[in-house]
Amino acid sequence: MQLIPCPWCGPREEAEFHYGGQAHVAYPEDPSALTDEEWAQYVFFRENPSGPFAERWSHNAGCRRWFNAVRDTRTHDLLAVYRVGEPMPEVIA
Repeated sequence: MQLIPCPWCGPREEAEFHYGGQAHVAYPEDPSALTDEEWAQYVFFRENPSGPFAERWSHNAGCRRWFNAVRDTRTHDLLAVYRVGEPMPEVIA
């Protein structure tokens, strides 16, 4: 079992967390002004890199707070964990 370091609670088992998708995806300022194609692009299309990737996570079985993590998609190693609103740390994979 992988340990995920919650920024508030410390390391906990991965079963306590819920994956929330790609981090740093801004909600459209005026969603009603988007075309169907633009809305579909926002809802369904995300990056899929091989390597470091910023993700959102929720500590559902603990403090219930959202945070961001940079995970290497090749190895599943967590390279950095940081609170929502903080800048993404520089990581080297």
